[in-house]
Amino acid sequence: MCMRGAVLGIVLLVGAIVVPGLPGKGLAVTEEEQNNVEVYRGAAPAVVNITSISLERDFFFNIVPRQGTGSGCIINTEGYILTNHHVIEDAQRLEVTLADGSKWRGKLVGTDPDSDLAVIKIEAPRERLVSLPMGDSNTLLVGQKVLAIGNPFGLGQTLSTGVVSSLKRTLRAGNGVLMEDIIQTDASINPGNSGGALLDSSGRLIGVNTAIFSPTGASVGIGFAIPVATVRRLVPELIAKGYYAYPWIGATVTTLVPEDARAVGLVAERGALIVEAVRGGPAAKAGLQGGTRRVRVGNRIIILGGDVVVAVDGRNLETAEDLISTIREKRPGDIITLEVYRGGLQRDRVRVLLEERPRQR
Repeated sequence: MCMRGAVLGIVLLVGAIVVPGLPGKGLAVTEEEQNNVEVYRGAAPAVVNITSISLERDFFFNIVPRQGTGSGCIINTEGYILTNHHVIEDAQRLEVTLADGSKWRGKLVGTDPDSDLAVIKIEAPRERLVSLPMGDSNTLLVGQKVLAIGNPFGLGQTLSTGVVSSLKRTLRAGNGVLMEDIIQTDASINPGNSGGALLDSSGRLIGVNTAIFSPTGASVGIGFAIPVATVRRLVPELIAKGYYAYPWIGATVTTLVPEDARAVGLVAERGALIVEAVRGGPAAKAGLQGGTRRVRVGNRIIILGGDVVVAVDGRNLETAEDLISTIREKRPGDIITLEVYRGGLQRDRVRVLLEERPRQR
């Protein structure tokens, strides 16, 4: 019994590190705790608090300010800060608080509601700014350790830890657009964490915390982050143009399922059924056709007569979302080759020149 106790004692001591921190003596922590401390010390100065102030009318129609808080990540020493679109949406004034407590007026540079990303800028001296290095979200593994730093409930510079719970989740942005490749984590994320950093164990940015699933409004261990791969793709254009130019096919599509196809006698059983081809849009210019008649199938109405897209660039489609997802990977000016059933019967190939999606005013 004594020997077993001694061996156990050795194991515990081997797993500990002495870290400077207490007056006159060291603080014993595990290797994992030491990693948490080092990542936090390195990354916390690059995570800021963002206060958004908007004006609205109260019950008596008086104009009153409304204030919200969120988080952001400094991405370079020129003062550019990454955050969520919903953090800065409708804000008339933005105030950024750095880790040193100094406050700076924030200017909106660019925003993209579809990805829930935004970039703001502050005119602070370079020596006050610490930026976060970007990691690689494409190599993440489920179970990998992650750390979240943000401003939950207005409590700045808060650290929580967890793991990657799942990858390639989908999540709807505030405007209803489906965001893909979302990271799910059990690291505690709460209101105010939005726009904050999700880091790997090397202190590199791998995601931007954006939402939680919660029946209570507080963290229940299901948080979501936008992957840094999306950040890398969008942010340069947000800085250069103020918006991200999405490719556009100019068509409304819906998923064709086998039950519906068999009920109305279509050859194709799966794919993206074109409901409408926008006049003057890329699909219409390529000769693609939308639906012409409404047909009741069971207790549902479907629009028939349009082309059914069954493959894009040689890749078979199962759903309308497959087509939309493939197009989102392209750029305006790219040409895609669609395989379609004309009128649901004759198979054909159509080349479509994608254009820049019209911006909503």
